[in-house]
Amino acid sequence: MRVTLLGTGDTTGTPTVGCDCDTCKRARDPGDDLRERLRERGGRVTAGGGVERTRFSVHVYNERTGESLLIDCSPDFRQQFLREDVPLPDTAVVSHIHFDHLDGLGNAYRVLDALDVHAADETDPLTGATVAETVADDYDYLDQVTVRAQSPGERFEVCGFEVRLVPVEHPPLLCYGLVVEEPETGAKLSLSGDTSYGIPDRSRAALADPDLLLADAIVPAHLCEYHPKGGRHHDESGVPRTFGDKHMTREGALALGDDLNADRTRLVHVSHFYPAEEAFEQPLAVDGEQYRL
Repeated sequence: MRVTLLGTGDTTGTPTVGCDCDTCKRARDPGDDLRERLRERGGRVTAGGGVERTRFSVHVYNERTGESLLIDCSPDFRQQFLREDVPLPDTAVVSHIHFDHLDGLGNAYRVLDALDVHAADETDPLTGATVAETVADDYDYLDQVTVRAQSPGERFEVCGFEVRLVPVEHPPLLCYGLVVEEPETGAKLSLSGDTSYGIPDRSRAALADPDLLLADAIVPAHLCEYHPKGGRHHDESGVPRTFGDKHMTREGALALGDDLNADRTRLVHVSHFYPAEEAFEQPLAVDGEQYRL
């Protein structure tokens, strides 16, 4: 299993359009030392010498079957696939209907001959529709796309992998983390999805013991003081593991990695609100990182 982080940013990406904060400035001009350190860990440096975190997406290649799974369809789909040396997807899974995880699906037009898109069949009380139904309705003009509804918690097979959608906490919409397992090798990839630290116990059990955990870590915990809802799920030292009620803090994501006994944890869905001196340091992931499990 070869995992490529196509997009590691949040809904606006880094650098953010129209933003002149210190972190976005550093992304545009990171300096030679940071560029070299990013290259050493597989991060991509742009033609202009900057570094980016595009909107979230993960490519998983099955070296046994030669098939590719795309997890979430970033609006930066075109840029990501031009930049990375990975094949176009045979199948996709969509975790939830926020635009930064879905709107890249339009790239199937005149690029892909056919694409099965798997999504949850659980009706969201807010929308009155399932994720699968929303995807099918929004992209009914794409003859290439066939939506496959899947029951959360149930295994389904795609690209030679066994995959599960697991409920997480990302109010007000239903949202799902993912488990991707290679049955022949035993390799396991877990993704928290967009979520608070309050992931249900049953989902934690499904996500547990991964070779690699990709965990939502939108900001460091100290920034919770600036959120109207503050922070939640404080640890024994009073550090919030949830920013507001939708995303984990850096500290929450790392705690989740410990809780799940992850062999390796990489922090994704990272915002430009990290202080510039912290924004590109380990264990925060950057686009282009690749892992063989």
